[in-house]
Amino acid sequence: MRGFVITGALGLAFGLWISIAEVGSQTIPKSLQESGPEDVIKQRENNWTVGLAGGAFDGTYLRFADELGKVLDDGDQLRVLPIISRGAAGNLEDLLYLRGIDIAFTQSDVFEYFRTERKTPHLEDRIRYIIRLPVAEFHILVRPEIKTLEDLRGEKIIFGPPGVSATLTGPIVFQRLNLPVEPVFIDFTTGYKMLLAGDAKGLLGSVSKPVDFWLKIPQSTGLHLLPVPYTRAFADLYAVGEFTSADYPNLIAPGERIDTVAVPSVLAVYNWPKNSDRYRRVERFVQYLFNRWNKLTQQPFHPRWRDVNLAATVPGWTRFSVAEDMLQHLAQGDSGDQGMARDFQTYMTRQVRTAPRNEAERDALFRQFMLWREQQHRQ
Repeated sequence: MRGFVITGALGLAFGLWISIAEVGSQTIPKSLQESGPEDVIKQRENNWTVGLAGGAFDGTYLRFADELGKVLDDGDQLRVLPIISRGAAGNLEDLLYLRGIDIAFTQSDVFEYFRTERKTPHLEDRIRYIIRLPVAEFHILVRPEIKTLEDLRGEKIIFGPPGVSATLTGPIVFQRLNLPVEPVFIDFTTGYKMLLAGDAKGLLGSVSKPVDFWLKIPQSTGLHLLPVPYTRAFADLYAVGEFTSADYPNLIAPGERIDTVAVPSVLAVYNWPKNSDRYRRVERFVQYLFNRWNKLTQQPFHPRWRDVNLAATVPGWTRFSVAEDMLQHLAQGDSGDQGMARDFQTYMTRQVRTAPRNEAERDALFRQFMLWREQQHRQ
């Protein structure tokens, strides 16, 4: 038998040809196979793209944004671009002024600050909300020697980098507590090292629990979360929040509960003029969001999607017209999620004896309904 040897450039070319042939025989996503004139590809890629400002890399909002991108993705028909941003406080400014941002995660106290302190012109007309999200609990992580809020008076506290929610919520909370502290605006990794070294006494967060950053703090550090009592001083902007060992087992002992204040989170949208290019994009985003809501409430997505009451309102805000229309369709059972509307009617008929009297009771009722619905489907 006569053999042969392929060497040098000829061997390299032959190997490359084999590799390309093998790739070509596999199934390549259609979106990567499509070609054509450059201007046609560019138009196709940008036609139904929506920019979504999430938050800091380790925060809950960025995870929410990533999960929305996955659930709502529809190829060329809708593509959501989750964007790492400075945080909930900076997101409202991005939504107002940064090109390419259509939707953003923010908080109600941020909106109120822009309205009353910065006096942003026509804010109520320019910004709308799609849904109210679970509250963001106010975290105060402190050193072992710190036992009460009073121990923080005059001490260095890490507020996080400029733009994160704590850089706005923190000053408001400490002002209302009449507790002056020395704020340090720096990234959380550096701030955490300062806390461990004793160069700062506390580190803040205003995020929806649980958050990976806080979950990963070793119990051996002795760091712990400090209670923030809810008083009438917080009643206009904030709600009651709490932490348990189920949220942060390394920071809270079994059976212990730590009370805190919490701020309503919001999925906000720029109120683009109707019939404009950007309006049609966010219109489709909202329609997909409501029609695919069930997917978000299932694993492996963040468990706090299940706490969202789609009909919950945000005081001082106006709901985006498309979201309002989708809610009406949902209530009538003619949306893409007829099953949820039907289940809700069944639940109300069989399980609920008295109608909710306020927003808090409506939210509690909705959470109970979602748990009941999950149990029914498992059965």
